[in-house]
Amino acid sequence: MTKDNKRGAVRNNAYGYGPRRADDYIYFQVDEERPLLEFLLENVRHESRTKIKATLRGRGIKVDGKFVTQFDFPLKSGMKVSVSKAKREDLQLKSRYVKIVYEDKYLVVVEKAAGILSMAAGHSSLNVKSVLDDYFHKSHQRCTAHVVHRLDRDTSGLMVYAKDMATEQTLEHNWHDIVYDRRYVAVVSGEMEDEGGTIANWLKDNKAYITYSSPTDNGGKYAVTHFHTLARTTEHSLVEYKLETGRKNQIRVHSADMGHPVCGDMKYGNGDDPIGRLCLHAYMLCFHHPVTGAPMEFETPIPTAFKRLFK
Repeated sequence: MTKDNKRGAVRNNAYGYGPRRADDYIYFQVDEERPLLEFLLENVRHESRTKIKATLRGRGIKVDGKFVTQFDFPLKSGMKVSVSKAKREDLQLKSRYVKIVYEDKYLVVVEKAAGILSMAAGHSSLNVKSVLDDYFHKSHQRCTAHVVHRLDRDTSGLMVYAKDMATEQTLEHNWHDIVYDRRYVAVVSGEMEDEGGTIANWLKDNKAYITYSSPTDNGGKYAVTHFHTLARTTEHSLVEYKLETGRKNQIRVHSADMGHPVCGDMKYGNGDDPIGRLCLHAYMLCFHHPVTGAPMEFETPIPTAFKRLFK
């Protein structure tokens, strides 16, 4: 048997799941240890790396009958790999508000658009959790999205959701130990005077649910934000924020404290609204996987509308 026939021969074993029939899959026998993605790139012909990764994310790949989504899953000789014949786009989340950046059996990392809530706040409210729950149902996953942290409705960027309660509890109770880098980028009003620095004070909500700061302990929560100016004009500045703590409205209040509120902020801003949205984006999220302990690092581009203001 040639090398190609040995590695690429179609197997007749049935590993169908849900409504898919046995002939909805192509089957391969593993003959040597190697990462899953490497195996797929060699054996799944006429498919690009991007499409194969999309199939992995969309739960279109099984190893020994179990769904696998991690591209570096270690294959061993004798394992059987099943690849769905379904159209790749049918396996992916379709939403103008939510994009899946990474997914495995324990968690999913998404990039949310501005204008969608992190979780439900009313019977008809559009929210990321419901979008993910619908995706899980349609992709035949027996799980629901568990909220670990939140972004304001009008803030865009990276978020992580757990797929089971045990993972959610691990992330929630060990958040500050698990997350080792979390950064935002914002367009703020006016020309920043400083290249960088740190602002720290206590934050507390008043009876109208407006967060205000105090240089001394006011019974609220201590908040620390590090900032670095990336670009500036006489009218606006592009600023990176690295959170040491993650308090409610922390960046928005600290920006206003510096005299440079986030543009488009209807709550703490000064009316400066150059692009018609809150100019705050969670662009970097780095954490240790709550189950495997592996470092997970994700970064999204700075929104184009932000960058246009500094050309």
